[in-house]
Amino acid sequence: MPTGKVRFYDEEKGFGFLSSDEGEDVYVHASVLPSGVKSLSRGARVEFDIAQGRRGDQALHVRLLEPAPSVSKSMAIRDRKPAEEMAVVIEDLIKVLDDSSNSLRRGHYPDKRLSGALAKSLRAVADQFEAGV
Repeated sequence: MPTGKVRFYDEEKGFGFLSSDEGEDVYVHASVLPSGVKSLSRGARVEFDIAQGRRGDQALHVRLLEPAPSVSKSMAIRDRKPAEEMAVVIEDLIKVLDDSSNSLRRGHYPDKRLSGALAKSLRAVADQFEAGV
């Protein structure tokens, strides 16, 4: 049974996405949450089955393994990379995004491995920016 983390979940809309440990994004609907669970917290570890849906992989039989890590704001700021390091990361990410953009203009998505790595990088950068919020 695959495992992963909650990437995003909107209780009001009743759906979200999980990031499997293999780097794939998996759609999750409120109807497959454990009994009594109305929402999933970002970062919570989960176990789930996968079924192929109309738009890709969908989670089935979601089970919570670990709750989302609770981090105080001061701890999050302490864990942030220094701004100078983030500048270099952003510059490298821009180069990779530019290469991907050129590939898309030629009518081709980047291969699965590059797409997964790019998605992970974007999430990591987003986490760094959110750490100070």
